[in-house]
Amino acid sequence: MTAKRRKPTGKELGKPNPATLLLDERYLNEGDRERYLAAKDDAALEILGNELAARAMSQPEVRAAATIQEFEGGSLNVNYLVNELREQVGEVQRGRMTRPEAMLMAQAHTLDALFSNLARRSHSNSKAGYLDAADRYLRLALKAQSQAVRTIEALGELKNPRPVTFVRQANVAHNQQVNNGMASQAGESENRQSKQSAGDSYELLPDTRASQTESRIDPPMETVGEIDRAEVVRR
Repeated sequence: MTAKRRKPTGKELGKPNPATLLLDERYLNEGDRERYLAAKDDAALEILGNELAARAMSQPEVRAAATIQEFEGGSLNVNYLVNELREQVGEVQRGRMTRPEAMLMAQAHTLDALFSNLARRSHSNSKAGYLDAADRYLRLALKAQSQAVRTIEALGELKNPRPVTFVRQANVAHNQQVNNGMASQAGESENRQSKQSAGDSYELLPDTRASQTESRIDPPMETVGEIDRAEVVRR
């Protein structure tokens, strides 16, 4: 009896893992090639590899590709996902918003389908007498409907942005300047009035007690002549 030969797996044949991120020239900065060529031992290469890995995993496209690959399974290669996401990000940065618009519209349709399906499930459970399940399905259906509305509103804002925020900021700044000007004028007026009232009271009620006391106790002091410092020291 001969044993059946087992078909080798992709890992045994050396097929790369689609979830493995390749640290290639996409993540190299200026001077990294020189550092790689000048590395004298494995420790220097390991440090450079750790830096490249941290740099790659901090990029939004890589993090999104790793998440999508995790949900979609092993059929998608994370490196090709990174390239595709980078291209789509570049399109948005160049001002082309067709992909985000299509994404929001597709998500709105998906949420609408969820609403219809959950609403039908709620109705079926209600007819069968399962009121608790019907209530849960109905709550989920209304949440999906609310998210669909918000998605359509976001799409409308993306197509026709409203400059309301800038107008409000300009109005607030203008009112603040006017209020500050009125407050400063009021403060100057109060200071001026307080100075005038203080001067009037001083003129109407002069203080003569100090001069009278001085004349009764101490005679007027005469000017002191110059002092010879050398003579004082000798004494």
